[in-house]
Amino acid sequence: MVGLSLAWLPVVEAARGGQLFDYIQALSSYLAPPVAAVFFLAVFVPRVNEPGAFWGLLGGLGLGLARLIPEVLLGSGSCGTPGRCPALLCGLHYLHFAVLLFLLTCAIVLGVSCCAPPIPTAHLHRLVFSLRNSREPRIDLDAPKEPPQDPGVQLGDLEAAPGAGPGAGGVASGLGVAPAEATPPEDPKWSRLVNINALVLMGVASFLWGYFA
Repeated sequence: MVGLSLAWLPVVEAARGGQLFDYIQALSSYLAPPVAAVFFLAVFVPRVNEPGAFWGLLGGLGLGLARLIPEVLLGSGSCGTPGRCPALLCGLHYLHFAVLLFLLTCAIVLGVSCCAPPIPTAHLHRLVFSLRNSREPRIDLDAPKEPPQDPGVQLGDLEAAPGAGPGAGGVASGLGVAPAEATPPEDPKWSRLVNINALVLMGVASFLWGYFA
């Protein structure tokens, strides 16, 4: 790892004039916005689906690499020594480029998602913001399909049968009928604590982002 780090130093020197902090922030600005955009939309927009997320990640990664690779190969330069990277590619500040990349990735995700079937609401309970308080049972997308039930035996017949006791529940579960499970209510204290922490972290991150930009 030490050898790889030493071998990577010329890349750092070419990319950001040897300024390690700027290099780390620039690298994050080229690669992280697509992931943040997909996660943000998946939480707040129920219409987002798997094809939209997949192509959004690929498109965002391609756009980020289109800025990263020329900057590494040609160098963006510094105040004293301008680099050879064209201004069309490297003229925009990397933090401003991160905002643009985030918005472009959002557009790709939403556009592709609208061209594919939406995810049924039964799979989204308590996974998206608009359904955060739902008490409906959520069906896992990857859950195996239940085996077909014998049409000659119904659950009501089992419950109404004489002598049907605790063993009937096991028979019912064997037929693929799962009992409904109540979702325990969330403690509002922890919900408020998480919300306060999120607001503080977003405020600090926004201040640092704006300050260094």
